[in-house]
Amino acid sequence: MCMAVIIHDVAEMQTTASRLRSAGKKIGVVPTMGFLHEGHLSLIRIARQRADAVITTIFVNPTQFGPAEDFSRYPRDFERDSALASGAGSDYIFAPETHAMYPEGFATFIDVGRLTTALEGKSRPGHFRGVATIVAKLFHLTIPHVAVFGQKDAQQVVVVRQMVRDLHFDVDLIVGPIVREPDGLAMSSRNTYLTKDQRKEAPVLHRSLTMAAELIRKGERSCEKVIRSMSHLISSASSGVIDYISIADGATLEEMEFCADGRPTLISLAVRFGSTRLIDNTTITI
Repeated sequence: MCMAVIIHDVAEMQTTASRLRSAGKKIGVVPTMGFLHEGHLSLIRIARQRADAVITTIFVNPTQFGPAEDFSRYPRDFERDSALASGAGSDYIFAPETHAMYPEGFATFIDVGRLTTALEGKSRPGHFRGVATIVAKLFHLTIPHVAVFGQKDAQQVVVVRQMVRDLHFDVDLIVGPIVREPDGLAMSSRNTYLTKDQRKEAPVLHRSLTMAAELIRKGERSCEKVIRSMSHLISSASSGVIDYISIADGATLEEMEFCADGRPTLISLAVRFGSTRLIDNTTITI
């Protein structure tokens, strides 16, 4: 296995990307916060299929964490991540220092408006301002033709797509499917926080989403009734505390009262197991 070239310096990354572009190479980027799992690796493999040069970024972005969130304890293991990313097909790993991405006096942020105030945005105010800003900076530095994101962060995909359209980024967004554990739990770096008992309970999130999709496919159109059924399942089968359950238009993220035929419907949720907050989602079209 050839190890990826590791770049920490911002100017070096931009120079390297410019050189690759000048040589006619198609660049693919996979933005991550590290502590890679199979979900991340699947995105790197997708990028490998679509690009000549694959850049995996590893950066735990402080501006997308709230003051009471887990920035300081977010899991980090750069040596492990470097080996995994290289094995999955990364040619370069861009891992900048925080002070380089946010130098003293940094004051410019990107606000994508209404899309950032729904769902996750309600529970995590300011989160998507941080996400949009760091993604824009990473695009500026890596100059990709293709960027690959995961469907598990469904709202993030919608927000980034809007930003790309509004700011005329010349980049194609590709969305990789959610990768799950054998019992259905969506892979997440935060799963490592779960206790043994919480880990046994956590697959109820996927079960509730599967149940919701089945109810809708069988003809239930009342979103309130579907959400009530999901809530009952989660509460009766686990110690999880529901942050939100949402059924929304998959493109606009507007909450729906009744499921509509012919439109992608995003069913999403966030649930806390102790101090660990997990998200998951599914999209259906009826």
